[in-house]
Amino acid sequence: MCGIAGIVQLNNRAISPVQLQNMTDAVAHRGPDGEGHWIEGNVGLGHRRLAILDPSPAGHQPMLSANHRYALSYNGEIYNFRELRIELEAEGYWFRSNTDTEVLLNALSHWGTEAIKKFNGMFAFALWDRQQNTLLLARDRYGIKPLYYGESNGTFAFASEQKALLALPSFENALNKKALLEYFTFQNIFTDNTLVEGIKLLPAGHFATLKTNNYKPQFALQQYWDYEFREPETPKREEEYREELDRLFVQAVNRQLVSDVEVGSYLSGGIDSGSISAIAARSHPYIKTFTCGFDLNSASGLELAFDERAKAEYMSYLFKTEHYEMVLKAGDMERCLPTLAYHLEEPRVGQSYPNYYAAKLAGKFVKVVLSGAGGDELFGGYPWRYYRAVNNKNFEDYIDKYYLFWQRLVSNSELKALLSPIWHEVSDVWTRDIFRDVFNTNMSTPEKPEDYINHSLYFEAKTFLHGLLVVEDKLSMAHGLETRLPFLDNDLVDFAMQCPVSLKLNNLHDAVRINENEPGNKAGKYFQKTKDGKQILRTVMSNYIPNQASTAVKQGFSAPDASWFKGESIEFVKRKLIDNNTPLFEFLDKTVVSTLLDDHFSGKRNRRLLIWSLLNVSTWLEQHSV
Repeated sequence: MCGIAGIVQLNNRAISPVQLQNMTDAVAHRGPDGEGHWIEGNVGLGHRRLAILDPSPAGHQPMLSANHRYALSYNGEIYNFRELRIELEAEGYWFRSNTDTEVLLNALSHWGTEAIKKFNGMFAFALWDRQQNTLLLARDRYGIKPLYYGESNGTFAFASEQKALLALPSFENALNKKALLEYFTFQNIFTDNTLVEGIKLLPAGHFATLKTNNYKPQFALQQYWDYEFREPETPKREEEYREELDRLFVQAVNRQLVSDVEVGSYLSGGIDSGSISAIAARSHPYIKTFTCGFDLNSASGLELAFDERAKAEYMSYLFKTEHYEMVLKAGDMERCLPTLAYHLEEPRVGQSYPNYYAAKLAGKFVKVVLSGAGGDELFGGYPWRYYRAVNNKNFEDYIDKYYLFWQRLVSNSELKALLSPIWHEVSDVWTRDIFRDVFNTNMSTPEKPEDYINHSLYFEAKTFLHGLLVVEDKLSMAHGLETRLPFLDNDLVDFAMQCPVSLKLNNLHDAVRINENEPGNKAGKYFQKTKDGKQILRTVMSNYIPNQASTAVKQGFSAPDASWFKGESIEFVKRKLIDNNTPLFEFLDKTVVSTLLDDHFSGKRNRRLLIWSLLNVSTWLEQHSV
């Protein structure tokens, strides 16, 4: 796990070592264990190392292949590297280290881009072919590891984080206003845009090539993998699915325990992290586990259930882990916001500051931590979302319903008023088209409720999960911490995508029936948070975690901000968003912002996600001086 960076001068100018150094300095937090640079003419690769496998100097990067044709800068972990190494040794390759980096390098040398399909892990890498004068950039299937790129004034650059590109004089801090519109629609960015004009995020499951040996450099983007949620043509017995899930889950956790440094685990008290911790504790007695809880003295309503420390403590007792906790209070968000915004680089899904503190806690004790992210998106953990668009006239009807639900922050009419200072520059962007374009054009047309559920699972894995992964990477690496995700093991994902919807959701057809009969597409209790989802996962995980955890209502990792924003943090919110002369109002209408905030302060409507988004964007704008 590391930070990578690099430059290709398209006009054949020589690389400035100072500029490459500035890029790796910008991501030094990602790799406190070492740095390296490789420069040849108009090409330079940089690397910051967080040593996890074979921490010896043999793992130094950038790494050259044995024949010196390829130079590699790589960030990630390939969990099946030992199996691939055996294959490559049979082909005559030899190895001077025990790293997965050298395996990846030789695999690319031997199989070319086909090697990418063989990797089971998380990665972002840059490979320079000195013979063909070609750069290869690639990102893992799911987008666990980010990779940004852009071209400005003849300089093509790439890096693990945007700040490395912005360290170059040729790149400017110009706001991408269309991406801002996208964010305030979905509280996420679904396209490959970023909030910085000219900087792109390489899509998950893609690789890109930059050929520079022609008169005009050629850049090409190619997808090598995509999700495929579908009903099996010949379903197996339920017991067979359960046995297979059990085997694959244990295998996934054990695969990701491979490390030459200590591994810990998040332990929230829920199904996913609890089951991972239970399996990990079998192989690593007294493994360290980490939980963030919340001060609920000023919380109310549903927020009173947000603190899961008691559940986590009980699991720690059962699994005999060495357990550490942190309790967050209202002021903790205020204190960390500038640092968090700097590392996050741009806002994405959710209120991410609890994740920042969780990573800070874990990073004090271990270099690697296991996380339960991905379990909900693969096994149907959000049934109240899917049921809103489960019974449709056709695919376009489905898009209309699900699009309206995923307008997480404000409605279209509010959005136009909110962005009125720049509306003339973004009015040609149709966010419904952005939403629809997420779906693979090769997907079959949905016909029955199960098909629509699988489309929703596809959509959320491509967008919501991807946003969570980008956030998790930035906030963990801010503390020199590697987060591993056992649910995103290739074999386990392949199983989940072909697992019948009937084994994931318990009340699908009841929800369909109510959708059909009630006006206004209101499905009552089926639109509320339930324990209906992840049925097969709940059953299998009951072998490892307490019954009260495997049968509990789904609980997200969220602070009681709805109460804090109109209570203990209200003065901070007002000072930051209303009283302060913030650059936010160069792009948003101040009167509209005040009205939306008043909705929350008065209790008229819960605007916590919007308030967090405004705070985050405001801080981002201040730091970027756009």
